[in-house]
Parts: sequence; structure tokens; C-alpha cells
Amino acid sequence: MSIIEKAAGKLEKEVKPHVQQAPAAPVDPAPASGENGVPRDEPGPDFQSSPALTSKRITLDQAKMRQYGIVTPAQGRTQIAEQFRVIKRPLLTNAFNKGPGMIKNGNLIMVTSALAGEGKSFCTVNLAMSIAMEMDRTVLLVDADVARPSVPKILGLGTERGLLDILLDDKLELADVLIKTDVEKLTLLTAGRRHTHSTELLASQSMGELLKELAERYADRVVIFDSPPLLLTSEARVLASQMGQIVLVVEAERTSQQAVKETLRQIESCDVVNLIYNKAGSFSGGEYYGYYYHESA
Repeated sequence: MSIIEKAAGKLEKEVKPHVQQAPAAPVDPAPASGENGVPRDEPGPDFQSSPALTSKRITLDQAKMRQYGIVTPAQGRTQIAEQFRVIKRPLLTNAFNKGPGMIKNGNLIMVTSALAGEGKSFCTVNLAMSIAMEMDRTVLLVDADVARPSVPKILGLGTERGLLDILLDDKLELADVLIKTDVEKLTLLTAGRRHTHSTELLASQSMGELLKELAERYADRVVIFDSPPLLLTSEARVLASQMGQIVLVVEAERTSQQAVKETLRQIESCDVVNLIYNKAGSFSGGEYYGYYYHESA
């Protein structure tokens, strides 16, 4: 019996088995059509347009990141850094395997969870930071949690154009919205402005073409997507169908066995699913710290 199955069985006794459903969102009047025939939303009050950018560069606040429990290059050998070294290794092996058992789009990796608040974005950023420390790999971290983006808060980013803006504006190039960082091998792509038809945008032909470009342009690149929770949104299911690998974050003493089973059922089209058992034990340093285990499903 796997670690997750044992843990899920234990959790089942402690947590109510019913999965909460997301409340229905109000439907806004349809605005004018844009790219792909999808109605355009006007930028919200927190979105600021800016001139066309090419490879904007920022300095990450690594001290603040460490407060969130994020691995940083200058931090040295820590317990959490070692845990993510273990987690990333089979993912990288799958991503760059060119022999028998090669995985299509194996370098496109989506990190998700069943419900909100299980440590998904924390694990996503730590995984990206750990891969950025590899000698011969680069990583692109994509914030695809388009409804409730958390990566900007963790990394100290402002409001930037990003993923949805590329899909809406055929004049925007990928280079216009990519953000270089002072971590040499880490590049960022934010979620961009919110849109009521984000699911349709992620399922569009433009998104398919963008993913193909991301997967094939650089031979050494891993693309990590911070996805919305699978049981609460439709965007995550659309994204999952286009990934080579999926990492499912399961929170100890909170995620029910029923929620895990239902989530796995919804992503069964992906051949490679990995599980991170999060917050199984805590130690001093922050509420997000915990022990992580990796196991192929």
C-alpha cells in the first residue's frame, strides 16, 4: 500500500468525505469579441497597461521569499531544500527521457490540488526554484491560477501582463510578457488580467500553439504551471489535458480520500501523475513547512 493510500485512509477517518463545490459565479454581460472569438474583458482597476516590453528583468526579494518558506540559492543545505531535491529528480528524468517510454510534452509540468489552501502554490514555487539550481536546466514558472493568482504574492511581483493577455492579443509576443529574474535560470510568466472566459481561452487553439512553443523552443527548459484547484474550477481540467506530467498536492489531515480519488479520476488522461504529501509534520520556521513525499500514481 502506498504512502498516499495509507495517509488517505487515515485522513478519511478524520475528515468529512464530502467535497465542497464552488459557488456559481455571476455571469457578466458579454463584451465585444476578441481573439479566438472570445469576448474581451476590460482591464480591472488593479490592472495597469504598459508599453511593449521585451524580457523585463526583476530582482526577487529573496529574504521575503525565505519568510514564506521558499528555497533560495543562497540559503544553503536545508531540510526543505533536500525534500525538493528528491521531488524534482523523477520529474526531470521523465521530462528529458528521449528513449523508450518517452513522455510527450514531459517538460510541461502542472502542479495542482483538489481544493484551495493545500499548499499548491508554495510547492510550485519551491519546485521551480529547486530546478533553477540545476547545472544544465532552465525553468519557466507560469502562474496559470488565473482566478486567484498566488505566485505574485510569494515572489513579490506587481500587476503584470501575462498568460491571458497573450491569448487575447495577437500582437503580443511571448518575449513581451516574460520576466527574467536575478536567479539566472528562472523566468516568470504571470497570469495576466482576469477574464470571465478564461476556461475557453485556456482551451483555445492559441493556447495549444503557445504550449507547443513553450515545450519545444528550448531543449533544456522545464515549464512549471501553478494551476487552479481541480475540484473548484474548470480551468484546471482544461490545462491538465495538455500536460506531460501532473503533480498533485495532498494536504495531511485535511484532504479527504474521496477528494483525492475524485481528483485522480479527473486527470486520468495524463499518464504521469505524482503526489506530494504536504504538511505531514511541521517544524519551526513557518506554517507552510512540512515533510514531502513523492510517489508515482
